[in-house]
Amino acid sequence: MKKPETRTEKDSMGELQVPKDALYGAQTQRAIDNFPISDLRLPAPFIKSLALIKAAAAKVNMDLKLLEPAIAKAIIDAAESVAEGQYNAEFPLDVFQTGSGTSSNMNANEVIARIASMRSQLTIHPNDHVNMSQSSNDVIPTAIHLSCAIEVEKDLLPALKHLEKIITNKAKTLENIVKTGRTHLMDAMPLTFGQELSGWANQIKHDIQRIEALVPHIQTIVLGGTAVGTGINAHPEFGKRVTVELANKTQLPLTPHVNYFEGLGSQDVMVAFSGQCRVVAISLTKISNDLRLMNSGPLAGFGEITLPTLQPGSSIMPGKVNPVIPEAVCMAAAQVIGNDTTVGIAGLAGNFQLNTMLPVIAYNILQSIQLMSNSARALADKAIAGFIVNKDHIQEQLAKNPILVTSLNLIIGYEKGAAIAKRAYQEKRSIQAVAKEMTNLSEAELNRLLDPKKLTQGGIEKK
Repeated sequence: MKKPETRTEKDSMGELQVPKDALYGAQTQRAIDNFPISDLRLPAPFIKSLALIKAAAAKVNMDLKLLEPAIAKAIIDAAESVAEGQYNAEFPLDVFQTGSGTSSNMNANEVIARIASMRSQLTIHPNDHVNMSQSSNDVIPTAIHLSCAIEVEKDLLPALKHLEKIITNKAKTLENIVKTGRTHLMDAMPLTFGQELSGWANQIKHDIQRIEALVPHIQTIVLGGTAVGTGINAHPEFGKRVTVELANKTQLPLTPHVNYFEGLGSQDVMVAFSGQCRVVAISLTKISNDLRLMNSGPLAGFGEITLPTLQPGSSIMPGKVNPVIPEAVCMAAAQVIGNDTTVGIAGLAGNFQLNTMLPVIAYNILQSIQLMSNSARALADKAIAGFIVNKDHIQEQLAKNPILVTSLNLIIGYEKGAAIAKRAYQEKRSIQAVAKEMTNLSEAELNRLLDPKKLTQGGIEKK
């Protein structure tokens, strides 16, 4: 096998060989060699945010007359190309690397410097020019916040709002269909499908509200703190000006962090946000499991609804169809719950002026956003919007539900009601028929008191 062609690059530690056509340099290659830990790479939204930061920094350094205009413009042009996703293959580093993310920061510096140098025919240095006024210690936390802020506004919140809308619309179409309620997976008092789905809709509504409450904290930028939060080697106006540039570029109301020492030393906001992603995962799991149970059967299960038929369900059993979307969503939710545990543990790695698990926080946060966004849309469009209610089966179950006797409690007492329910269940007869034999209530009174639709509206019947 022919040995790949290489070129010689050097950094402060000396020379080494780098693939001839690679746009990265020596520090990236050292990280490739040092961290063959997994096949996980930092996601594209994170790389985009790194590039946006580099472009904004170059613009501000030029405005502050710290960087020559020709060099600054070359960096901006190169960084914008990276932000557009043209060079994602040049970011091969493992997520499990130096905890500050210095390797990924230098990866961006080297790639942008090389592109800028080739295009402008100028000598542009990764550290002296692209990384001017910056440290990995403020660049990587900023990239985490920025990428999270972009993806939440672009993807997660719209997906959750779409899911809430689909559930709410479906609930309206089913508001008059009465079904058997269930607690402990056992028959309980009736409710309408609309009432049941309203619970799902409000779960998602509150998920949205909790995330929106965190958004202003996510949209804070710590760039300008540099190495330890003091802003060493950065112009006093650098952080504020870069924040304005990034806000203009992303159309997000970004603000400078009020305390660089907190922003560098802790990742509490990301831990809190990850916790909210966990809550979303739990909400989607609840809804998915309800759908699976309601769809179970079609003969030996609850059989209340029929989910859209999407694919064959078995390689051996012809005609079998499974609730594949709820199952997929539950698996994605399990992953997000695991991600939250990882982010929580990573949040513990704030030692003095720096958290040293930043790359794994970035990876898990962005994956959780993607999984929950895609899951919310799939659940809305491929499960909830199109399921069909099996009305005849529901009515048959409802008529035989012995728990309907609960509505007679205040008239005949709990003990009498229990005896009626037990007999109705044993004899497989309706509550009306058994109660007519065991009480002095007329058929008309029983029909009125045991009307399932009326029972969904609450209230009490007095003696």
